[in-house]
Amino acid sequence: MCILPVGEGAKRVRYVEGTSLPLYDLRDGGHAVHLPCVRGRTDVCGCFPTGRHYPGIADLIADAIQNVEGLCHDLEPGSAWEDMPCVVIDFETTGRDAETDRVIEVGLVTFEKGKVAARESLLVNPGIPVPEESRAVHGITDEELAGAPDFATVMPRVLDLLQGKLPVAYNASFDRGFLLAEIARAAPEGMTPGDMPPAARPDVTWVDPLVWAREILKELKSRRLGDVAKHLGVPLEQAHRAAGDAEATGRVLLALAPQMPRIYGELIRLQKRYAAFQEAELAAWKRFR
Repeated sequence: MCILPVGEGAKRVRYVEGTSLPLYDLRDGGHAVHLPCVRGRTDVCGCFPTGRHYPGIADLIADAIQNVEGLCHDLEPGSAWEDMPCVVIDFETTGRDAETDRVIEVGLVTFEKGKVAARESLLVNPGIPVPEESRAVHGITDEELAGAPDFATVMPRVLDLLQGKLPVAYNASFDRGFLLAEIARAAPEGMTPGDMPPAARPDVTWVDPLVWAREILKELKSRRLGDVAKHLGVPLEQAHRAAGDAEATGRVLLALAPQMPRIYGELIRLQKRYAAFQEAELAAWKRFR
C-alpha cells in the first residue's frame, strides 16, 4: 500500500462495494487514502488480493485507464507494459539547460521481454565547446566531438530507434526536455508531432524509474542512478556515458517492476501522481530548509 495525501476540493474516492479498497483515487490533496501500487491491484480480471470477485469492476478499471493523460495511444493502455518493447534513453550534454545547452552523446537501449535487444551509442557535435564542469562528469572532450555529426544528421537514426517503443529514462524530464529541444531545432519544416515516435511527442509521459525508486526505496538516502543500481545489484558499466547509463536504467526498472503496477495505463496514472507529490514535497523542503 502507498499512502498519499489528499486536500480540500478533492473528489470523493470511489471504493469497491462492501470493502475499504479504493477502486481508483480522484483527489488533489488533505486526508490520507490508501492507493494500490503493487501487482494485482489493477488486474482487470476483477479480482482483488482478497481473492473475492467483484462483478463489473473490470469494465470500470478498463474505462479509467483508457483515459489517463500522458499515454501513448500507439500502445494498448490495458496491456502489461513489460510485454511492450521499451527504449531507454540517456543523453550526455554540455550542461543542464535544454534551451542553451546541447546533446553530445545519445544512448539508446531497447529491451524486449526483459532482455537487451539493441544498444546504440552516438556521439554528436554540439557546435559549441564542452564546459570544463560538464567534461569532468562524462569525460567527453571537444577533440572527440570534432569529427562527429550534428544532431540534425543523426536525428533520422534516433527517431527510427524510438519508433513504436515505450520511452524510459532516469529523471525523465531532463532527457525528454533535451530530446524535444533538439528535435525542435533540427526537424525539417512541416514535420508534426503526429509524424514522431512516442518519445518525441510532447503529450506522451515517459516511464521514469527515479519516480518509482523514490516511492519503493524510501530507506535509501540517495536515489542517484549509481546508488540505486548498487542497492539492487544492477551492474553500471561506464557510468556517465549514455549507453552505459541507459542499460543500467533499464535493468533498474526491471528490478523494481515486481512492486509496480503491471498495466500500462495504471503505471502512467500513478507515476504522474507520485511525481506531482514528490515535486510538492521537494518545493516544501526548499522553502523550509
